[in-house]
Amino acid sequence: MRVHLNGKEHTVSGPVTISGLLTELGLTGHRLAVEVNHEIIPASRHTQVLLAENDRVEIIHAVGGG
Repeated sequence: MRVHLNGKEHTVSGPVTISGLLTELGLTGHRLAVEVNHEIIPASRHTQVLLAENDRVEIIHAVGGG
């Protein structure tokens, strides 16, 4: 299945949740914001939201500092 991840085509194996995608990308435990098709998905729903073919996913890393 193909999704658009941060503007680039990315292939995932079958139906996958946001949580599964983050695990696949090695981003588990990082402070992130995830948007799917222009909708911000709260971390509490990452295990529930299944991605579909051609979804547009944006992952933004939270950076601290000053």
